[in-house]
Amino acid sequence: MTMQDPKQKMIARMRELIPLLNEAGRAYYQESREIMSNREYDALYDELLKLEAESGVVLSGSPTQQVGYETVTSLPKKAHPSPMLSQNKTKSVAELQSFLGTQPGLLSWKMDGLTVVLNYDKGELQEAVTRGNGEVGAVVTANAKTFRNIPLKIAFTEPLVLRGEAVIRYDDFEEINRSLPEDGPQYKNPRNLCSGSVLQLSSAVTAARRVRLYVFSLVSAGNRSFATHHEELAFLRGLGFETVDYRAVTAESLPAAVEAFKEEIGIYPIPSDGLVLLMDDVAYGKSLGTTAKFPRDSIAFKWTDEIARTRLKEIEWSASRTGLINPVAIFEPVELEGTQVSRASVHNLSILAELALGIGDEIGVYKANMIIPQIAENYTRSADVRPPAVCPVCGSPTEIRDSGEAKTLYCPNPACPAKQIKKFDLFVSRSAMNIDGLSEATLEKLIDIGVITEYADLFRLSGQREKIVSLEGFGEKSFQNLVKAAETASHTTLPRLLTALGIPNVGPATARLLARTFRDDLEALRAASAAELQAIPEVGPIMAEGIAAYFADENARKELDALLPYLDVEKSAAGSGAEETLPLAGMTFVITGSLNHFINRDRLKAKIEALGGKAAGSVSAKTTALINNDAASNSTKNQTAKKLGIPVLTEEEFLEKYNIITD
Repeated sequence: MTMQDPKQKMIARMRELIPLLNEAGRAYYQESREIMSNREYDALYDELLKLEAESGVVLSGSPTQQVGYETVTSLPKKAHPSPMLSQNKTKSVAELQSFLGTQPGLLSWKMDGLTVVLNYDKGELQEAVTRGNGEVGAVVTANAKTFRNIPLKIAFTEPLVLRGEAVIRYDDFEEINRSLPEDGPQYKNPRNLCSGSVLQLSSAVTAARRVRLYVFSLVSAGNRSFATHHEELAFLRGLGFETVDYRAVTAESLPAAVEAFKEEIGIYPIPSDGLVLLMDDVAYGKSLGTTAKFPRDSIAFKWTDEIARTRLKEIEWSASRTGLINPVAIFEPVELEGTQVSRASVHNLSILAELALGIGDEIGVYKANMIIPQIAENYTRSADVRPPAVCPVCGSPTEIRDSGEAKTLYCPNPACPAKQIKKFDLFVSRSAMNIDGLSEATLEKLIDIGVITEYADLFRLSGQREKIVSLEGFGEKSFQNLVKAAETASHTTLPRLLTALGIPNVGPATARLLARTFRDDLEALRAASAAELQAIPEVGPIMAEGIAAYFADENARKELDALLPYLDVEKSAAGSGAEETLPLAGMTFVITGSLNHFINRDRLKAKIEALGGKAAGSVSAKTTALINNDAASNSTKNQTAKKLGIPVLTEEEFLEKYNIITD
């Protein structure tokens, strides 16, 4: 199926209409405001009804359905008709080639979530059961109905059984963690959070966790049969399901395909822990049968972790602006995955104890998912590292806090310079006020001599010339550069300002959401109650309470009041009410790869948003275009764009097509 298929076009349009109508309904009924007229809403609602009737597909979240949340005291169990076997594993590409032999195959991501079996009959979802132990799973039907992307009704009335992986994407996982208190425990990884979310007793909780399901296998489709698994997945996509990303391979093309997947590990939005190779010929695969533990038509490929041995030199205790003091392992430099590394976070005291770390210990380090340096093993285990009794920055007695999940170290001193340094470091950072030249080391010097005590001081540096030029490493030119950088940064936007203030759980994405919602009216935002804030999509109760508490805090209020006279906060399209007249109004773009005309992706995102558009993190049916200077790339985003019929534009093509002038 391609986007030329009429049904696929209808499904793509439905995916555009559902969030739009839901946002309008939420605004009208929960916030007493209108983002579209009743006439517009009715027209779009009728269009959705017509598309659902013509396609026979009803997607989850559709406003035409009233799917209530359900709370139960326990999840019932159900035996699978036949055991769901796990897959044999290898870390050898040569073994993959030998396994495939002369047969054609499909190579796909091995998604890291929770396997769920969906059963449909008469065109409607009847039951969802987790894999469990392979023989008995938990019935999670009510929870599955809240998954973000599965159809509740399909244009196929015979019994249909399929298997997919329930996952929480990395961007959603980060947003969920940002909604938690900064000084409290965070969710450890998307896989654990997804498992706990799918197995919730309350489907309302599942709905808030943004779970999605990507189908990887058709079990049965009534009397329908298919020659290849490729055809099965195309059939399922035609019914409205999202399927796992895959490549058609032969034994000869396997090494290149594995390498292509490997290159995408750092940018693939769905958690994965390897690949799966499947015989594409359905009949041939079935003829192979199974062993007692594994099917013979598929095999899993696990990435080989490159582990390097080195010696632990020290544990650095890194204090944050929230008071949390994190242990960081410093070791003799080693080469891993093509780069030199010499440090790795140990995360908390519980992990420090588990590793039994001691200075001089021989340790094994690797890059988790080939990206993040981690300690794999401690071969010596001398366990002589102890958490400091006093804060390494201010000397105040430290506290050990136990959340029940992990022990962490804190500095409770509200006046700790580390908190001040980190606070100002966030304020001047690139995604916030972007004051060039103010490194953490420079900020520390300015705080030490009393030049900076509050945010407004950063824009009063011109009156501190004598103190600044007398600092070691400074001079007249450095001083003038700082003053000029502050003047440039004073012309800013509300999202940048909100990001800079260090409001609990408010990062750049949430800051943009708040600015759009309140149409760049900072005073309206400051006056909003926690209940009003919680009515905003993506703002949960903890985040809402944190924002309201920040603006209610007397010290924070005074500091912001002192800062505002020095700033020129420009109105965005949303604030001026003229967004519909801007050249990119109603358009959504995704950016990937390196750039030529912009310093970084944040600058290009800011340009798109300033012209009325949206910058998203992943390609979907509602994406206007993917911006990628390597249009021939075989990356996941490029493949998804081509699969959905989304244009892939280079920077030059994007700028020329929309007549955009760079800054």
